[in-house]
Amino acid sequence: MNKKIVFVCAGVVFVVVCVLYFGVSRVQAGFFGDLFKGISTFLQPSATSTGNVTSTIPSVPLYRPAIDYEKAVVAAVKKADPAVVSITVTKNVPVIENCPTNPFGNLPPEFQDFFGGNSLFYAPCEKGTQKQDVGGGSGFIVSEDGLVVTNKHVVSDTKASYTVFTNNGKKYDAKILARDATQDLAVLKIEARGLTTVDIGDSDSVELGQTAIAIGNALGEFRNTVSVGVISGLARTVTASGGGAVETISGVLQTDAAINPGNSGGPLLSLQGKVIGINTAVATGAQSIGFAIPINRAKRAISSVKKTGEIQSPFLGVRYVIVTPELAKKQKLSVEYGALVRGSEDGPGVTSRSPAEKAGVLAEDIILQVSGVKIDKDHILADVVATHEVGEKIVLTVRRGEKTITLDATLAKRPTE
Repeated sequence: MNKKIVFVCAGVVFVVVCVLYFGVSRVQAGFFGDLFKGISTFLQPSATSTGNVTSTIPSVPLYRPAIDYEKAVVAAVKKADPAVVSITVTKNVPVIENCPTNPFGNLPPEFQDFFGGNSLFYAPCEKGTQKQDVGGGSGFIVSEDGLVVTNKHVVSDTKASYTVFTNNGKKYDAKILARDATQDLAVLKIEARGLTTVDIGDSDSVELGQTAIAIGNALGEFRNTVSVGVISGLARTVTASGGGAVETISGVLQTDAAINPGNSGGPLLSLQGKVIGINTAVATGAQSIGFAIPINRAKRAISSVKKTGEIQSPFLGVRYVIVTPELAKKQKLSVEYGALVRGSEDGPGVTSRSPAEKAGVLAEDIILQVSGVKIDKDHILADVVATHEVGEKIVLTVRRGEKTITLDATLAKRPTE
């Protein structure tokens, strides 16, 4: 028998026994009043007191009907849906046909006729080019005059052209204003006015288990498809591949809301209909494991495009490995956290003429903090630097040997790669 049913039944039996034992005359309103008062007290948050300290046990919010939740999801979708767009990638591709060949060279015609002439011998050949849709993705409108945010990998082909389809069926040619050199973000522009925009949320306040709603051009075919799930993980690091490119993205949100090819660049919404992430990748060979770039990163990109016409990423100029207790023990380091400045096959630990070099950072230094923010596996150096602006002065707390020093660095614009 279900435990909840047993508990309720047990309560009924208890009352009946009391009536039989005490008699009807003694089981009056006062008794039942005290009984239900006790039950009511049991169900309320309780407080315990020790000396002068009182602690309250938090209560779980009362269950609300599913219809209220459904209404909230529908309202969130209605709020954001008009600003979600589909993006089509078009490119000139070769037209390949089977063309007749002459394997007999200069043999007399009678020999060619004997073997069927050219009719039996064909080979693929190019017959010019034609425009063709070669891919698709999603995006969302962030300004009334036509700024659209999407993933960089959706619009990575510099030889392709891009078309944006709004939710009301209108079609616009899109211009790529900027592609982020360090993360999977891009900003497009369409020539339009008075467009509906999304409501931007705060990804720093996202919590595990909260509702997540994904909208996008699923499979490049089903426009503005909606899927619902929860935030399954925070600050994940993933290596994504597609279109011949491989990119490692850190600090992304994980969700079990269904994200399919074509959803890339679409918004991940909160239950309030605010954008908290940009759908960017899905784990293959798994079920319901998708990833989204936190929207707070895109805020800086959008602001940069509006001010400068490009996405300017802050640049410090170091290569490093994250210090862990295991690495510290293995290499006998004096601290168990931070970013160990160290070169690799890609280059030296400190980039020549970079802000780090000008500030006096040396190879094998350990950067412990950036302007008071501790550097560790949950707050890696690149992510912390990315929260600052180009031209901003930061303070580096550095462990050098057995000494801790501070260095001032002014962040530069990341060089074009």
